[in-house]
Amino acid sequence: MNRQELLDQLDQSREKLLVVLEPLPDDAFVTPGVMDSWTLLDILAHLITWESELVTALMRIKQGKKPTRLQTAYQDIDSYNEQRYIENRNRELDRVFDDLIGVRLHLEDWLMEYSDQELERPLPFKWTGKRALWEIIQENSIGHEEEHLADIEQFAQSWLSRTDETAD
Repeated sequence: MNRQELLDQLDQSREKLLVVLEPLPDDAFVTPGVMDSWTLLDILAHLITWESELVTALMRIKQGKKPTRLQTAYQDIDSYNEQRYIENRNRELDRVFDDLIGVRLHLEDWLMEYSDQELERPLPFKWTGKRALWEIIQENSIGHEEEHLADIEQFAQSWLSRTDETAD
């Protein structure tokens, strides 16, 4: 996949997410039950965390260094997710949305540093399974958003239908 295709998919993925979130009031974001006890805010912070690790990895790879933080996260995903959940569970909604936008802009900026050939080249790290860089990027951004989008959509629809019922 070339850089422009990846950038287009990043935009489409984020637009889908924002369209689902847009009609929700602030209190919907802090209500548990989206995914077990997680709130929308928890899931957004989770997505931000992984995408931040991806940005750091892109920077390190470009510098000729190993993306050790992302590698560590991959080695024990459940533990990594739990630690980040604890760190992020009390974040303010405005801050989370700023970071959601900001980290995506950083990701897009870093993508501009890579040629199509670099994105297509398999990574030389055992933990990546020799997948191409674009695949790791897609997995940790677009794919990750899509993975959580069904739960987010279901929660949003439920929230909005309850709101509609009380308005009638």
